[in-house]
Amino acid sequence: MKKLIRGITDFRKNVLEGYRETFARLALGQSPDVLFVACSDSRVVPNLFASTDPGDLFVVRNVGNLIPPCQEDGLSVGDESEAAAIEFSLLTLKVSSIIICGHSECGAMQGILAGRNTISSPNLRSWLQYGEKSLKKLNEGFSLDKSLKLHNQLSQINVLEQKRNMESYPIVRELLKQNKLKIYCWWFDIATADVYSFNESLERFKILDDEEAELLLSSLNY
Repeated sequence: MKKLIRGITDFRKNVLEGYRETFARLALGQSPDVLFVACSDSRVVPNLFASTDPGDLFVVRNVGNLIPPCQEDGLSVGDESEAAAIEFSLLTLKVSSIIICGHSECGAMQGILAGRNTISSPNLRSWLQYGEKSLKKLNEGFSLDKSLKLHNQLSQINVLEQKRNMESYPIVRELLKQNKLKIYCWWFDIATADVYSFNESLERFKILDDEEAELLLSSLNY
């Protein structure tokens, strides 16, 4: 807390002046083009590793970067917070891309792997149910990279499963059908600070270097 408070005063004295124009413009409204779904883990900082500025990302963060699936009536089967953020970002902000980003050494994935019944916190135990399908796939032998520790294998699988959950929302399916939306699966390796992007043709996560970045950029409609 001391670091946080001192950081705010340091921002006011040494950094804020350069951002005044940016925040004055943002006070009139926001126009991000990406909905970024990430884990609440304090070590995962999207604006840092993606070198983005205020206003660039509409961010949803929760334990395990989970997205409760949607029913056919358009209502989420779980917490409404994630569903509301999806609807707001797509219908009001008109974002054109969604990034679902998991990460290594994820406590949520380790909890799921150990068994939700071992978790004493009732809300956390219930919330992690949205990662159970990922665990089922892992237990059936599916893996994207068997060289990783089991919880990191689960984390990568989970990113793909959350993409499927995202696609259960009618508004998401409709925009994908109209080619007005793209969904990307990323994975952040904390130990190396490398970001990996899921390469569908290779069916694995590949480090997001210059070559991979060019592939992603070439797929954009704008």
